[in-house]
Amino acid sequence: MKKIAVIGAGITGITTAYALINRGFEVTVFDKNRYAAMETSFANGGQLSASNAEVWTQWSTILKGIKWMTQRGAPLLVNPKPSWHKYSWMAEFMSNIPNYRKNTIETVRLAIMAREHFISHAATEGFDFALEKRGILHVYDCKPDFDGAAKVNALLKEGGLERHAVTPEEMKTLEPALQGDLYGGYYTETDFTGDIHAYAKGLAEACEKRGAAFHYGCGVDTLTARNPGVDVGWHDKDGKGSDHFDGIVICAGVQSRDLAAQVGDRVNIYPVKGYSITVQMDDDDSRAAAPWVSLLDDKAKIVTSRLGPDRFRVAGTAEFNGYNKDIRNDRIEPLVKWVENLFPDVSTEHAVPWAGLRPMMPNMMPRVGAGKTPGVFYNTGHGHLGFTLSAATAELAADAVLQNSQSNSVGADLS
Repeated sequence: MKKIAVIGAGITGITTAYALINRGFEVTVFDKNRYAAMETSFANGGQLSASNAEVWTQWSTILKGIKWMTQRGAPLLVNPKPSWHKYSWMAEFMSNIPNYRKNTIETVRLAIMAREHFISHAATEGFDFALEKRGILHVYDCKPDFDGAAKVNALLKEGGLERHAVTPEEMKTLEPALQGDLYGGYYTETDFTGDIHAYAKGLAEACEKRGAAFHYGCGVDTLTARNPGVDVGWHDKDGKGSDHFDGIVICAGVQSRDLAAQVGDRVNIYPVKGYSITVQMDDDDSRAAAPWVSLLDDKAKIVTSRLGPDRFRVAGTAEFNGYNKDIRNDRIEPLVKWVENLFPDVSTEHAVPWAGLRPMMPNMMPRVGAGKTPGVFYNTGHGHLGFTLSAATAELAADAVLQNSQSNSVGADLS
């Protein structure tokens, strides 16, 4: 097995391509967009956050979803319109509640593993992605929420993460721009932030320099398993085409479910929409008033990152509304108001809205490794932690391909 196709040029696809090149494979990347990282990897929260590794499979998530169903600006919003995919996914989500502890600990370990790869890839290839190694600060405005975070902290510690409690005074020392009446927080010094789009673009260019072929504007239509290998059929502006590969790695985000079905696998990804605003800070007052330390407001489900001196990214919310990328003002407005309330001297006049579909598995764990069909592999389904986990899962996926290449045996699967 030497010739490998990677389907998808988001953060998981690009890190997978890079890992495969490092193992000596001939790599071809397909993506329907004209450039790398133009969908969910375009404008997410920018956090590489082991401290946000807690999976959502808890009864409290279900109860909040029901409570907020009629609140259009709620942090978690479910469209009640009947859908077999949505409700069967939710049923499977609930069946994974007993795995909450195990999956949270495993997610922490993957996130910690990914850190060194992200930093070393950028350093080796010499590209900038607005890296800020200032840690991540979780903020709480009441005792019950702070006490709940203490329980999560025990799981994070078991996974190998050091996150410690800080007082309101210590929080404002860490980030002088913080305002408001805060009860306390938790600070993770080893977490960091960056521009996911810049990272994926920089690593994609590095892959091209090292011999990878990129077919942009090229939508994959069919996957046909052969023995050995897989035929990939696609379309682009010039028409239709196909090629045979010794193996494929599906990294196609929310499209992964349909592609997997063509090769006999059930990859039950649901598209969970998230929103962000990127505040362009053109004045000195805004630049001085915006935080540099990355923040995570657990109650509002909002995260922030400072992308250099002039940009402030604020992201959050989760919306179960199918394959719908409409940008709704009632979902963007809470992000803008959050900035105006906590950082009133930051001008939100130039706040660019964005929405993307997070590819979520019902167990909140990425699907990584071999499929049923020889030559088919996956690195997909990372949900809201694509930037945080992908460099680690790319290494695991590439190892599975290499193992299969060497022994012709079926690799392991994390799902």
